[in-house]
Amino acid sequence: MSLFHVPRRLNRHVTRRAVLGAGTALALTLSLTMGIAGDAQAQTPPGVLIVGQIAEPKALDPAAVTAVNDFRILMNVYDGLVRYKDGTLEVEPALATAWEISEDGTEYTFNLREGVTFHDGTPFNAEAVKFNFERMLNEDHPYHNTGPFPLAFFFSSVDSVEVVDDLTVKFTLNAPYAPFLSNLAYPTGLIVSPAAVEQYGAEFGRNPSGTGPFKFAEWRSNEAVVIEANPDYWDGAPELQAVVFRPITDANTRTAEMLAGGIDLMVEVPPVALSEFQSDAYQVYEQAGPHVWFLILNTKEGPFADVRVRQAANYAVNKEALVNEVLEGTADVAAGPTPPAFAWAYNDELSPYPYDPEKAKSLLAEAGAEGAELTFYVTEGGSGMLDPIAMGTAIQADLEAVGFDVKIETYEWNTFLGEVNPGLEGKADMAEMAWMTNDPDTLPFLALRTEAWPEAGGFNSGYYSNPKVDELLEAARVATDQGERAALYKEMQAIVQEDAPWVFVANWKQNAVTSDKVEGFALQPSFFLLLDDVVKN
Repeated sequence: MSLFHVPRRLNRHVTRRAVLGAGTALALTLSLTMGIAGDAQAQTPPGVLIVGQIAEPKALDPAAVTAVNDFRILMNVYDGLVRYKDGTLEVEPALATAWEISEDGTEYTFNLREGVTFHDGTPFNAEAVKFNFERMLNEDHPYHNTGPFPLAFFFSSVDSVEVVDDLTVKFTLNAPYAPFLSNLAYPTGLIVSPAAVEQYGAEFGRNPSGTGPFKFAEWRSNEAVVIEANPDYWDGAPELQAVVFRPITDANTRTAEMLAGGIDLMVEVPPVALSEFQSDAYQVYEQAGPHVWFLILNTKEGPFADVRVRQAANYAVNKEALVNEVLEGTADVAAGPTPPAFAWAYNDELSPYPYDPEKAKSLLAEAGAEGAELTFYVTEGGSGMLDPIAMGTAIQADLEAVGFDVKIETYEWNTFLGEVNPGLEGKADMAEMAWMTNDPDTLPFLALRTEAWPEAGGFNSGYYSNPKVDELLEAARVATDQGERAALYKEMQAIVQEDAPWVFVANWKQNAVTSDKVEGFALQPSFFLLLDDVVKN
């Protein structure tokens, strides 16, 4: 069933003609790939990597999306000024070759890589960088209406972006901002083609153009996103000819496709399925990273407006059982809002809420909340969501055992985000959520500050508010000394754990499985998929 074959590790020298020829065959490749599900003898084409994703992407505009599911595609199509060094969350040059930071920490001047072009043939330069950030940050920009830009918070400290010359750009911040470089390496900082945005407007997310190792080829809704090798990539042409991202929401179906040979790489393997891949035909990967799985509680209205009821929920949920039985040891119990992967900022003096149903019942009685009715939003699957239906059902049982009356409402991932991100007010009392972050600032700043309530454009969907937490987070982002930042974050974690705006559940050890035909793959602590060095035989 192979349509084309490139000898292993020869793709660095593949010609433009060969890649374009591969593109014309991709529709046939897709139809063959779609037709081999369930065929135990199925074999995907050499040089084409078929990836089983957990959901349909929302868009392919990096400034307009928030989900790691989407980021896994985007990181292969675009570059940022900087990127995370392989295997770390340390920043290294990418589209910028070097940078200087002013003594007061408010000016960053970047020297840009020469001779880089976007996939549409237009040049990458300082004007393109300025366009990207002003599109996000300036409401008067002519293409600001191509948003919304939900993570523009990442760059709220930027006062101005100045073109010094064609290959030099200067960012001026309104105050020192410690996570700035790390945020530039995050997908929100990826650089898109201004010409493509001008051409497609609000439809740019369906017609992406970047400078990355792969070019966008095709998006078949609910079937596949196809990207092809960029032979002119500034960091060397990728080994693969193409990558096909298939959205397979149901984890059991995704597992069956992997076992049948219909996909080559599967992300977020269900814990119960890991044992099925313990043979020479597969390679299983696992790595801890900065992840937290939690339940957002509606602190604005309903039972969870009372801190005692929020604490009761934390005591009621048997997180050890969830981690060991539902997740089969693929996660650790979470103690608070900051993942332990951020070792320097993690408060290791905090212990997780113990499983104590009697304590939970006592708190409910004290609050007069026995029999409280809860609406619980659960998703069918999404980025880092850890077997969400099984987890949601187990949590429902634990909460009902201490006296809550819990009704679950289940949604497809993008629909779920559309319900949760605008806020739970008037709709639900709690919702599952997972975040994979690049810096200890990111999650609390976007999801725990008062100014991050949904109406302000943030992700504090449960409306938590504590002025001391706000103060600590604002101070931490402008502190230039890491020790000072760490102390502020640790104090924040202790307060948030006590306030219990979330049920803190688990820190996941991410996983993936590949077939034995895939070489050169590695998981990244960022949770992104970087595929330019992967080989598919």
